Amino acid sequence: MTANTLLRDELTPVNAKANNSQSQTLPAGGQDPDRFDWQEVWYPVFYIEDLDKTKPAKFTLLERDLVIWWDSHSNAWKAFDDRCPHRLVPLSEGRIAEDGLLECPYHGWAFKGDGSCDRIPQQPEGGTAHTSKRACVKSLPTAERQGLLFIYTGKPENSQHVKIPIVDPIDSEPEKWTLFGTFRDLPYDAITLLENVLDASHLPFTHHKSVGNRANAAPMVLEVLETDKNGFNGTWEEGPRRGKLGTQDTTFIAPSLMWHDLTSKQFGRTMTVVYATPTRKGECRMFARFPFQFNSAIPRFFIGITPRWYSHIGQNGILEDDQIFLHYQERYLAEALAQPENDGNYAKAFYLATPADTYVSELRKWVTRYKADPFAGQRLAAPLAKEVLLDRYHSHTSKCASCRKALKTVRSLKNASIIIAVIAWTGTPLISYFLATNLLAILFGSITAAIAIALWLICNNLERKFIYGQETPLRNL
Repeated sequence: MTANTLLRDELTPVNAKANNSQSQTLPAGGQDPDRFDWQEVWYPVFYIEDLDKTKPAKFTLLERDLVIWWDSHSNAWKAFDDRCPHRLVPLSEGRIAEDGLLECPYHGWAFKGDGSCDRIPQQPEGGTAHTSKRACVKSLPTAERQGLLFIYTGKPENSQHVKIPIVDPIDSEPEKWTLFGTFRDLPYDAITLLENVLDASHLPFTHHKSVGNRANAAPMVLEVLETDKNGFNGTWEEGPRRGKLGTQDTTFIAPSLMWHDLTSKQFGRTMTVVYATPTRKGECRMFARFPFQFNSAIPRFFIGITPRWYSHIGQNGILEDDQIFLHYQERYLAEALAQPENDGNYAKAFYLATPADTYVSELRKWVTRYKADPFAGQRLAAPLAKEVLLDRYHSHTSKCASCRKALKTVRSLKNASIIIAVIAWTGTPLISYFLATNLLAILFGSITAAIAIALWLICNNLERKFIYGQETPLRNL
């Protein structure tokens, strides 16, 4: 069984009709057996719960700026090129008008879900300029699967024949899984992200004290069982924690999905799933999902009552364990590959000395074998400052419905607490002056002020965690 056959037969996008009786399944990446085309692929771009049906959203996919909006007439999410055909301003700066159409912010041109122009306010009565093909916006196929919105960037006629990369075990038995996850815009390539999450050997060191422990580091013998243009499957027979948990299997679905799958007596079945959606050179959006089948109902209960925003704060911290050095690593790799003695050969630039590097090596071989660099020939931008790399607000919070709402609540509580503290502190001397014998009232005012200050400190700390990461990772404390 190849990696591609592990996918369920998901062929029908939300905004396209699939003729299943006559359709022919097409491979992701195009039909050229020697080249992988990153355009001919379905990519996740948002969790559905983070999209607002009343507002357009912006996303960049493979350097293509898109606007995503809810079409109430067809009850479906739409994805357009983010530029009005009139004067080329971004439609994502516009609004969804009262009649449910996407309206340009510049001159009010409005567009239907199929991309056709419905009206041009400046057009004389009886005019037909809005019916011209030049007045249309290009629309991309979209689909909803497993709580994610997917977009197809290639030829629209191919979209209904190319499988959507879902996690098959989740879809086959959805009632058995407890699922949580996060996302973040990362300052490095999708390939760098995949290389990192496929490499389980970094976990004990990079994520020491967060989700790893240096004491668990040990030799790893990874084996690639099958590989082709669609990806590869591998196994780690001993598994994590020096074999205490059981065998771990790994799947890479080209070009942007991977997962580790582990079943243990202690915890049941656990998976680590990562989508790496390429935005532009040196940037990607990561979707991490953590499906569990627990042996006990207790973990399921606690995960169920944990606020999504609280989970995201913790996951952001884990991502920042390696975010800074990966941003620099891919720049050092680019420099090394450009050296004459390395001649663009990653195996010369990297020193992959042990079997623990097997998946990293296989991923790089896949990229080379199928000419699968989505931004071939492009140069990385200058490295970002550490303060930018640790920014959480723009890379996650502002785009996450749960964290955005929680941050607003925290700021409101913070303001309220300081007002209460001021009133309590200023009121206590007045109470003491006018009611000198009322010690209970004085004590109550003092305690109220102390609690309000404590609440302000808690809210201030939480607010920072929504905006900025921890400069010193836990492993170095």
